[in-house]
Amino acid sequence: MTLNYRIITILIFTITIFLCGCGKDEIVEPNVDLFNFTFKKNNNVELYDDITLVKKDVLIKGNVPIKIDLTALVADFEFIGHEIKIGDKPQQSGVTVNDFSKAINYTITDENGLSKDFVVEVSLFTGLPIINIYTHDSLEITSKEDYIRGYVNIWGGIPYNNISGDMKIRGRGHSTWENHPKKPYQLKLNTEAEVLGMHEARKWIFLAEYSDKTLLRNSLAFEMGYISNLDWTPQYVFSEVFINDEYNGTYNLCEKVEAGINRVNIGDNGYLCEIDTPDHLAPDDIYFNSTRFTIQIKEPETTTNSEKFNYIKNHIIEFEEVLYSNNFKDPENGYQKYIDVASFVDWYLINEISKNLDSKSYSSMYFSHIPGEKIKMGPIWDFDLSFGNVNFTECEFVDSFWTKRHAWFSRLFEDPIFVQKVRERFAYYRENESYLLEFIDAKAEHLHFAQQENDLRWDIYGNYIWPNPVVLDTYEEDLAYLKNWFIERMKWLDEAYANL
Repeated sequence: MTLNYRIITILIFTITIFLCGCGKDEIVEPNVDLFNFTFKKNNNVELYDDITLVKKDVLIKGNVPIKIDLTALVADFEFIGHEIKIGDKPQQSGVTVNDFSKAINYTITDENGLSKDFVVEVSLFTGLPIINIYTHDSLEITSKEDYIRGYVNIWGGIPYNNISGDMKIRGRGHSTWENHPKKPYQLKLNTEAEVLGMHEARKWIFLAEYSDKTLLRNSLAFEMGYISNLDWTPQYVFSEVFINDEYNGTYNLCEKVEAGINRVNIGDNGYLCEIDTPDHLAPDDIYFNSTRFTIQIKEPETTTNSEKFNYIKNHIIEFEEVLYSNNFKDPENGYQKYIDVASFVDWYLINEISKNLDSKSYSSMYFSHIPGEKIKMGPIWDFDLSFGNVNFTECEFVDSFWTKRHAWFSRLFEDPIFVQKVRERFAYYRENESYLLEFIDAKAEHLHFAQQENDLRWDIYGNYIWPNPVVLDTYEEDLAYLKNWFIERMKWLDEAYANL
């Protein structure tokens, strides 16, 4: 009995210690808070209205109009605690001037000396980086061939650095240039620069995303490129563009498809080529006709019938002759001798999943080749008329194959080994479907304010824009259309590949 009594006593003591937390260090939260954080027009002469920031836990965020000087703003706020500082500088609501061009930590200390940081992030306009383009004499950009000179300032905000300098700019694109009032551009800096966290380069592309009311189709395809085995996919940053102090909308600023160490790395003797359509060719473009396509030599610089020209022309024709020969399936002397199959599979699937209009037989179909190595498909490019955003072909609908009818791929699909590789690789993209849908939602949230301003500039929602298959009234409806199309397309392909 005495032993049992002692055991019971020890158990009761142990439980009591556990329940009251005695015998261990307790985490004591400071009794502090920061709230009602506002920039009032009475204390900031540039403001026309009060701006109240949104608080989520310890992060306080908000946007201010485009012309506001972030480096000299006075904040009004309420706080719980003994004192509030930024670094060693005491803060007084409605009085202290601070530089909000970068994130600021407000440290609040309570009566017991315990402290907690609150982070305040303030963004200009929509929260996206801001690009100011000034052309000489405020000239309008009217040509795709001729650059006009000027000056550019890129304000990255959080977390990017700012850059400024001389540049030249021209139009670009085909249907996007001819059919739409919001124009795409190519900008060329005087010297290479790292722009908004992307690798150093001189040439940068401004995708207008005018017919794509979600603004997301190119970035969705690029995201698929990032999770693929393709050698390189362009990086991009959504930005707000002003031309000669006039707002021109939200753009997808991205890397140009061109040869370079940080872009399509073809070394010193490689080739970057584009399967193109004859009506896109300019008088000074260098191209050849294979047995199936018109192929433009983008890199290197060469001349018709030169040694470099004849090498790539003959090599592609030789590949096509083998591809369409009776022994094309031979693993040593058939098509596999000429192409990097993994790159062909990934390039094909990204274009097939998106049902990209141009990818069957039209344009923007890039491939590279280094002599002594295999032909690689990629990079991927030009997806504004994809994911159901076209009304004049079957690409509007989720069913039926499209890119599979590309002349090279239709032949490759006659090889069961290639078909099996496609099936296996499609399973990978199917596994990432939820991730890609989450990506769409995250990017839409990122563009929450931008899509509103872009619509105020261009009045796109509720209006037909070539070649939209549906006309919807809100950004949210267009976003839902994109997501549903993608989901249904993946379902159809899943069954279709299983039955090949």
